[in-house]
Amino acid sequence: MEKSSNINIRIDNSLKKEAEALFKRLGLNMSTAINIFLSQSIKTGSIPFEIKEKKPNRRTRKALKEAEKIVKNPDKYKSYKNMKEVYEDLGL
Repeated sequence: MEKSSNINIRIDNSLKKEAEALFKRLGLNMSTAINIFLSQSIKTGSIPFEIKEKKPNRRTRKALKEAEKIVKNPDKYKSYKNMKEVYEDLGL
């Protein structure tokens, strides 16, 4: 049996708690889950999942552009103080 080594890492407390809860539901502890990750990394010669920057889809990009226009020119767009005003404007 191989000797084991310790690894000390710093992670956000809430991330650790969420990960521990997930691994518990999966029947694992943190050490086993990290060992699985490391083993898969070695086996595949890579990070065993895709890492990429999230890019908004076309609809979201369009909404973001519209929001920028509203922020830059608030006097050109109608605004509401509450949902009651929105409903009234919609005739509801």
